[in-house]
Formats: sequence, C-alpha cells, structure tokens
Amino acid sequence: MPSYTYGGQALIEGVLMRGRDAIAVALRHPDGHIVYATERLDSGFHGTRWSKWPLVRGLVVLYETLVVGTRWLVRSANVQAQEEGVELGKGSVVLMLGLTLLAGVGIFFLLPLLIASVTTANVANGLVQHLVEGLVRVGIFLGYLALIGRAPDIARVFRYHGAEHMTIHALEAGDPLTVAEVRKYPTAHQRCGTEFLVVVILLSIIAFSLVGRQEPLVMVGSRVLLIPVIASIGYEILRFGARHRANPLVKVLLYPGLLVQMITTKQPSDDMIEVAIVSMEQALEADGELVPVGSGDFPRQPLVLGTASAAAVASAAAVASSGSTTAPPAAIDPPPGS
Repeated sequence: MPSYTYGGQALIEGVLMRGRDAIAVALRHPDGHIVYATERLDSGFHGTRWSKWPLVRGLVVLYETLVVGTRWLVRSANVQAQEEGVELGKGSVVLMLGLTLLAGVGIFFLLPLLIASVTTANVANGLVQHLVEGLVRVGIFLGYLALIGRAPDIARVFRYHGAEHMTIHALEAGDPLTVAEVRKYPTAHQRCGTEFLVVVILLSIIAFSLVGRQEPLVMVGSRVLLIPVIASIGYEILRFGARHRANPLVKVLLYPGLLVQMITTKQPSDDMIEVAIVSMEQALEADGELVPVGSGDFPRQPLVLGTASAAAVASAAAVASSGSTTAPPAAIDPPPGS
C-alpha cells in the first residue's frame, strides 16, 4: 500500500486520480476503449516549504484541485463531443473557474444572507437571522445537489464518483485492483470533497454568527472575505478527522458528510470501475509506486489530446457548477503523513 493518500475526482465519462506529485486521468472513449493521460503537478506552489504550513496547505491543495480539475473537465467533455475547436489556455481555465466560483459564492453564501435578512428584518434577536441563514444555506446546498443529480449526464458523473471512491477504498485496504475486489466497497469515502463542503458550510454558520448583525456591506464583505479562512480551517479539520476516524466523537461530527454522499455518489457499472482502476494504476506508476499484485490489466491507449469545442466547454461548465466536482472538483483528501 502506498504511503501517500490518493484522492480523486469524477470527470465526464472518466476519473482523475491525484497522487503525490502527479495526476492520472482515464476516460471511456465513445468508441468503447479506455484512454489515459498523466501530468505532473506544477502549479508553482506544489512542493514548496510554505505550501506545507497549516492553514496554507489547504488553500494550495484547493487551488491545484480546482485548476487541474476544471482543465480536465473540459478535456473529458471534448473527448465525448469528438469535436475540434480551440484548446483552452490557462487564462481561459482561470476565467471559467472564476465565473463558476463567483456563481457559487452568490448562490451558497450571499443568497442565504439576503433571504435571512429579509425574512428576519423585524426580529430583534440577531441569532435568529443567523439560524435562518444557516438553514437556508443547508437547504439550498442539499436541494441543488438533489436537483442536478436528476440530469442524466450528472447522474453518470455521480456513478463515476462512486467508482473513484470504491477504488481508493480497495487500494487503502491493500487489495488487488480488480472489479470484483473494488465492488466490495461502499461508494462513500471519509475524505470526499463532499465532506469538505459539508464541513465548510457548518463552519460558515458558526463564523458568520460571530460576525453578528452588522451593516449590510459589512455582512456581505464578511461572507466573501472569510471563505478562504473557513476553507483553510475546514481542510485542517478534514486532516484531523482522517487521522482519528476511530474516535466515536469524530465519527459523529463527520457523519453528515457521509450522508450527503448518498446524493453525490451512486453505484457504478463494471465498465466504470474499470476506468477508475486504470486511472489509479496510472497514478501509481506516475508516482513511482507499485501497482498491487493481481490488479487488473485492462486494455488502454494513451490519450491524444484534442481541442476544446464550445460544446465541450459548456458541458464541462455544467458539471463544474453542479458542486460535485469544482466545489471542490476533487476530493480534498489530505495526506495524513505530509
């Protein structure tokens, strides 16, 4: 079993696995065969001394996850579209990601504040407003995930999400990566990005209640400016939880994240598990790790990167805004030993 804790992300008809210094992607091509690609993590922050500092490392991982995940969402959509256009550069990826995050902040942070402010305007107790805001935020989050999960394309992404988790479970248990062995494990995983989102939402309720009822501009500013702080703390909580999963109190505190994964992960088909296994095997090889003995050797071909069409970008943007991937696009999956 590798010493590093691997994480992943569901793509459009594929899976991305994030290793120590590289990522690997496997996709089910429209003609039925599996294609794969690997690339080094070279964000400029990766591997630096300060990128390992508490409260900083979470932001670095989140940044890498969002940028790399968005780029491969577009590429995976392009493979399925089989169309040619203009390959997205870094500037286009950042712009697309920025617009997605802006929409997310507006929907999940500012909209609940607006609703709570209007509905509790005549209530003197400021705690009531924060309670309403928190309940509205949770309701929007769960309702949004349930709603977009009804779309056929997103439903398939959720099934690949399940395949990704099941494969990571098998790796962490030391089992060979075969469909039969992977099939034994649940689709939920304790280090899923969904769990990170749940922690962030719960932390936001606490943090914004400490801000109290202020002038509208102050309350809006606090919702925006505190997001990186909340994300950093949430990452550290997830790391702590990964190390102390056997603690009954930790299990109870992080259990809501597993429940929400009943929405964002579904049982995959065997061919989806094959894709997840290929992605993991390629990630292990890219990191110089050994693939577990007895693992499946599924036929695969190197991915010849095409170019991103407008249709592919639109498809990737739809998945990105679903919250199943870009918020965050990959499981945050903190490595317990680093």
